[in-house]
Amino acid sequence: MRGFATLLITGCFIYSCQMPAKEEKGKVLADKYCSGCHLPVAPDMLDKETWTRHVLPAMAPKLGIRVWNGDQYYPPQPGEKASLISIEDWTTLTAYYEKMAPEKLAPAKVPAPLQRDWSIFSMKRPEGVDTNALATTTMVSFDPEQPVIYTGDAGSNALARWDSTLHRNAWWRMLSPVVHMAYYRDSAGQQQGLLTQIGNMRALDAPAGVISRLNLGEPGSKLKDLAAFLKRPVQTVTADFNRDGLNDMAVCAFGHNQGGLYWLKQLPGHQYQQLTISEVPGAIHAETGDFNHDGWTDLMVLFAAADEGIWLFENDKKGGFTSSCLLRFPPLYGSTGFQLVDLNGDGKEDILYTCGDNADFSMIIKPYHGLYVYLNEGGHKYRQAWFYPVNGCTKAVAADFNRDGKTDIVSIAFFADMKTNPAEKFIYFEGRGQLDFVPHAPPIEKEGHWICMDVKDYDHDGDVDIILGNYGRGFNILDDYKPDWKEYQPFIVLQNNVVIKR
Repeated sequence: MRGFATLLITGCFIYSCQMPAKEEKGKVLADKYCSGCHLPVAPDMLDKETWTRHVLPAMAPKLGIRVWNGDQYYPPQPGEKASLISIEDWTTLTAYYEKMAPEKLAPAKVPAPLQRDWSIFSMKRPEGVDTNALATTTMVSFDPEQPVIYTGDAGSNALARWDSTLHRNAWWRMLSPVVHMAYYRDSAGQQQGLLTQIGNMRALDAPAGVISRLNLGEPGSKLKDLAAFLKRPVQTVTADFNRDGLNDMAVCAFGHNQGGLYWLKQLPGHQYQQLTISEVPGAIHAETGDFNHDGWTDLMVLFAAADEGIWLFENDKKGGFTSSCLLRFPPLYGSTGFQLVDLNGDGKEDILYTCGDNADFSMIIKPYHGLYVYLNEGGHKYRQAWFYPVNGCTKAVAADFNRDGKTDIVSIAFFADMKTNPAEKFIYFEGRGQLDFVPHAPPIEKEGHWICMDVKDYDHDGDVDIILGNYGRGFNILDDYKPDWKEYQPFIVLQNNVVIKR
């Protein structure tokens, strides 16, 4: 879904005095020209073919090098803007990557094998689904107050509501696919749904994204657009950032080559003024909170284009924010999301981070995709303490699913290794404490292709349930692989069957 160009290469590699002179010069050139806008990418993070046939040719135009037939490089033509690097130096740089990259990447070492069982879950399917239709679910959301589910669909550009028996009982036409839904109460106390419509699933900079409101407490209510002309917005969160008593919004507009993080400031007439927090594409997930304990709401935001990382935006109390970087990741990670949760019981919120977007120039299985835990050491410092490899990991949510007092985790992987390990599309990590987990994989891999997930107590029985959204077709990065899941089924519910002791 990301579809933007992973901007590509880097230097800053471990120096070796035994490196031949030509490779050493290639490393120096990579340091100079390729690591200015994101963290370094060592040659061994991709295989030789991916570097030479896909990533390097995609990077060349960024430096003013013309590409012909995928692997032939030329200087600019007369009258064109001068390149930033000579053809000779570019050839040396590309030769360095070709020489140092492996033929194939080594598979990841899995710390604990998947247990193939249902564990605490059972499955419920939606009722009355057209088996001839193609499911292109882009959003699933449990209503926090009643046993109702909302789903977004890219094929019909519609928002659907499903009742407690999983029958669809309402449907709204949208301008573009809904990719996120938040809930809040308005000044009259009525529940509102805040809908983020992406505009374009494809990687375009067209300002077609819209933020809309739907009155969930009024039957037959119509959508009201709150903000428009955004470049591929993917999430909207609400907070009173300037403490004027009015609920504002912060929007992650992922964009493509353009995009940013925006504050939609609510005015007294209930209109919104768009203010720029950061004019950088790739904003994909935001969390609100008073992170510096000064009484004002701040933002913690994950950016997932080129210079990937998590940034803290502290409220300056004057109508703006000051930013600082908490964590940075190489651009090949394909960051997908994070959650703030205390994972070691010390009272501080840690970071559960996922990476695995794999729809760009390096569409291969990557052993560094998966789930990471960064422990909060205070002073806005975080330390990696746990990693579990999951190919193409898309999202993870931590909660006490089995009600034993220990934190568990569930994850989905849209770009999983469908050929050899399709079970990793959904994993339930049963927590044993001290970041020790037993991974369970219920046999649901043939039910769908999971692109989105929500976690709440759907049936209000005291335990946490899960809904998985199915994007039935497309985004297949594996050669000679034919999908074998149900392409028509929009979602499934994994009902939690833990017995709650009264």
